[in-house]
Amino acid sequence: MSDDPTIEAPGAFGLLARINLLQVWRRIIAIRRQSRLLTSMIGIFVFGYWWLSFLLFQKALKFAGAFPGLGTLLVERMIYLLFAFLFGLLLISNLLISYTNLFRNRETAHLLSLPVSPQTIYRWKFLESTFLASWAFLFLVIPLLLAFGIEQRAGGSFYIVTTAAIFLFIILPAVAGSWGAILVARFLDRRLFQILTLCLAAGLIAMVAIWMKPDEVTDQMLETRVLVVLDRLLANTRFALFPFLPSYWLSSGVLQWAEGARSAAGFFLSVLVSYVLFFGTLAFTRVGRPFYEAASAVRSRGSVFGRWRFFKTGGLARRGPSFRRGPMEWLVGLMVWLRPDVRAVLVKDIRVFWRDTTQWGQSLMLFGLLGVYILNLRHFSSQLNNPFWIHLVSYLNLGACSLNLATLTTRFVYPQFSLEGKRLWIVGMAPLGLNRVVRAKYWLGCVTSLMITVGLISLSSFMLKMPPVQIAFFAAIVAIMTLTLNGLAMGLGTLYPNFREDNPSKIVSGFGGTFCLVLSFLYIVFSVVVLALGSPWRPLVQRPETATMIALSVFLVVSIGLGWVPRLMGKRHLQSLEI
Repeated sequence: MSDDPTIEAPGAFGLLARINLLQVWRRIIAIRRQSRLLTSMIGIFVFGYWWLSFLLFQKALKFAGAFPGLGTLLVERMIYLLFAFLFGLLLISNLLISYTNLFRNRETAHLLSLPVSPQTIYRWKFLESTFLASWAFLFLVIPLLLAFGIEQRAGGSFYIVTTAAIFLFIILPAVAGSWGAILVARFLDRRLFQILTLCLAAGLIAMVAIWMKPDEVTDQMLETRVLVVLDRLLANTRFALFPFLPSYWLSSGVLQWAEGARSAAGFFLSVLVSYVLFFGTLAFTRVGRPFYEAASAVRSRGSVFGRWRFFKTGGLARRGPSFRRGPMEWLVGLMVWLRPDVRAVLVKDIRVFWRDTTQWGQSLMLFGLLGVYILNLRHFSSQLNNPFWIHLVSYLNLGACSLNLATLTTRFVYPQFSLEGKRLWIVGMAPLGLNRVVRAKYWLGCVTSLMITVGLISLSSFMLKMPPVQIAFFAAIVAIMTLTLNGLAMGLGTLYPNFREDNPSKIVSGFGGTFCLVLSFLYIVFSVVVLALGSPWRPLVQRPETATMIALSVFLVVSIGLGWVPRLMGKRHLQSLEI
């Protein structure tokens, strides 16, 4: 490689683009040839999801817009809030995926050793990370904007302009996320940087806690002026109207264009275009050297969080290499009922998870969203008085906790077998055997997710002021779902492995991960609906015992089948797997 890391290799970017696009096309062709039934099922699910989402968004917009004198205000505030939250999620997603793609990827390491400039490598990895982090955003927003355009009776130009604005909008969090990933990779081993990051996180948590504290609305206020009460209720949403947020420019442009105010919409969209051009040009032309320095720092350092100790002289120095048993070995060693080789596999998987910054970083993001959900339940439960709404909310809470469980299993359990990579032949030749390795990974995923999901459903049900019997019922249901979804994820992960990829996000984005997510979603919707119809606490139902027994029987049969059959198919696949 040249001494100057900013020198461009002629045609290198186009070559990378053609190679990767050709690989994607061949994977799509291979998927179609392997199983047209599964491909058709995924296609049906995608269009079914868009159709259902479109109907739900349309109903919600009609419901909010039906309030006399306030409908327009509520709809606009919903649009501002939606894009503000999606901007924050896109920023975090791009940060985590960019860090993995730029600094924890074998392809990137290989490209850095070739006569290709770091700027070209960064440029391609930036586009790749942007797609991986933003496709779910596009998947969600398409039916919403379609429903909004139909409700506002917007013309055909609305959909063209909105589509262009959406694609421009996703560039800004992508640039910010990739630059944040470079900053983290360059200075993460610095003690001052770690302290400042922890202080910043603590400050953000405190700000969120203060912001989420609701204003009290008394009966006397409700009897006076509705606008005053509405203003206090919407006070916590004013952050979405901050004029320097890119989500504000996008929302204002979409709303103004739908209302026919083309000049105002053009102003906000021009602001969005100018920022995208400015930061996009910087990303495509001036980030090669910082990326190269950050990549060199990542590959030359040891542990990110170095441990320290005081010597007898009183000095502070890094601890040298130690081969003593750590806390993880000691904790797993207490499981004396497990064989030593199984305990070794568990220790290895836990250590690999902890050393992968992106995996536990995504876990922290997920737990943060769960914390926000739990805090909101505390204020929501005080307004439940009608038995119908209590019953409905209890099963909606079950669905929310189950969807969180599906996210955990698809994101973290499904890629576990594939992450063994080209080292799988070592495990296959060991006395432990592949079947026992998969079984150990399955039970590790079950135990870990059980501690999270059972605690989550119990705490959320308690905050909804449910009786102890109902809390125990939901905890048992979630425990069964945990075993089922872990079996489904591990079974499909064994059936559709991807040993060429070391990025869990890309593994999950493949055919098997998408199919796992589809089946998990359908299973959760089916289970929640069946259990809600046969609930023993359902009001105004004759002979609830019979309906409850039928619902539980159907739920158990489907759960056992969906959790056991993929694992059995995966076990048979291991016997014919060439390693």
